[in-house]
Amino acid sequence: MKSKNLLKASALLIIGVVFGAILVSNFGWVRPSLADVQIGTNQPPVQQVDPNAQAFNDAFVNVAEKVTPSIVQITTVSEVKNRIPDEFHFFFPFRDDVPRNQQGGGSGVIISEDGYILTNNHVVEDAVQVTVGLLDRREFEAKVVGTDPLTDLAVIKIDAEDLPAAYLGNSDELKVGQWVMAIGNPLALASTVTAGIVSAKGRNLGIIADSYRVENFIQTDAAINPGNSGGALVDLNGAVVGINSAIATNGMTKSYIGYGFAIPSNLAKSVSEDLIANGKVTRGYIGVSISPVDDAIAKAVGLDKPKGVLIQSIVEDGSAADADIKPMDIIIKVDDREVNQPNELQSYVASKRAGEKVVLTLFRDGDMITRTVTLKSKDGEETVASSKETKEPEEKKEVEKKEISFDEIGFSVRNMSESELESYKADAGVLITKVEPYSKAFNQRLRATLVIVEADKNKISSVSELEDIINDKKGSAVLLKMVDKNGNSQFVGLEIPN
Repeated sequence: MKSKNLLKASALLIIGVVFGAILVSNFGWVRPSLADVQIGTNQPPVQQVDPNAQAFNDAFVNVAEKVTPSIVQITTVSEVKNRIPDEFHFFFPFRDDVPRNQQGGGSGVIISEDGYILTNNHVVEDAVQVTVGLLDRREFEAKVVGTDPLTDLAVIKIDAEDLPAAYLGNSDELKVGQWVMAIGNPLALASTVTAGIVSAKGRNLGIIADSYRVENFIQTDAAINPGNSGGALVDLNGAVVGINSAIATNGMTKSYIGYGFAIPSNLAKSVSEDLIANGKVTRGYIGVSISPVDDAIAKAVGLDKPKGVLIQSIVEDGSAADADIKPMDIIIKVDDREVNQPNELQSYVASKRAGEKVVLTLFRDGDMITRTVTLKSKDGEETVASSKETKEPEEKKEVEKKEISFDEIGFSVRNMSESELESYKADAGVLITKVEPYSKAFNQRLRATLVIVEADKNKISSVSELEDIINDKKGSAVLLKMVDKNGNSQFVGLEIPN
């Protein structure tokens, strides 16, 4: 019995030794992990790479290699003038301004093989000399083809052929959270690539100093610094989806602190085509003044939720006036595209030329209607005030300047004299005399010196008429039309508490 057990044990031992030898042999049946590889051996470690991670990494590498040759470095020389302080005018009596040269620059994107380059207006504005440096170290003198200050875009041209042109993609397809890369020449460091995501869309920053400005920026956290202006914001397919234009700074260093802003490629494409063809932009305009629709306005006009943009006023003889569009209409869609912010509408219309048509879906008096608008140029909308038949001046009748306070809303109004109404170019109305800070009225942009001329679409001739309407609207909201001293009108929604 003992001999049988001993025999079994010996057999198991032999099997174990043989199996172990197989495991440590070179048969390759069992591969060592990285931790099993001994330092000093000649056998290289077997790297285990996630194919998905490798493909994601390769996407960034491929885009950088593909797009970087299309990005140029722009150096400019501009003539600026230094104003001589008043105390030195005695020494320089005939030289109020002393000109001097100043060097600046930025980036640009090659958009055609024959040398057209897209950049920012502020990069080449007032430049007397523009030099372009390519990735292959060649340099060219460039001429400015055209600029568009309202979008901060410009096109320049160099005399070259067979250049690596970038592809301008469809910025409308961008999604918040999507990966993007910024390529440019920040801080004079050529061909710099940074990466981030689309942080937001449709930003209106107010950095272009013109009432007709078109701002619909893409916001990204890809690092953008001075010198990146005019460079490319690209997606992981290598398509240019934006032209880098602005950065959020701390006001002192002027350097990147978290966010950059790019002009959408669809707008840039439209502007560049116009500049190349005509040297200027023949942009179309609807001819309206617009504002966002907030919750109070939505309630006041009967919308189920805040949406669209409210038409505050119509330009006389403009496109909208010719198409039966009225103040207080709410634009819900343009060409079947929903719009919920003024700059969304402005950006889309800015991509159209004068003479083109757009279809507006409007909310008016509880109904959805459509109107086709033929866009006009800004010059086409400017009119000269028509002469009116003169009349003998009538005797001015003074009215009782009765005042009422709506304490629960936070404002006061009083009646107006005919002479006061005339100064506001209004036939009737009541003057706002006081608005409590941070009250409901204050938050809805009511301000002292504005005149309420309509409430709930009814003309207001006295404070008692306004009081009756507000009392009837308790627990709801009322739409007010107001005018300022220049005769400019605006609509606001005002919620009335119970």
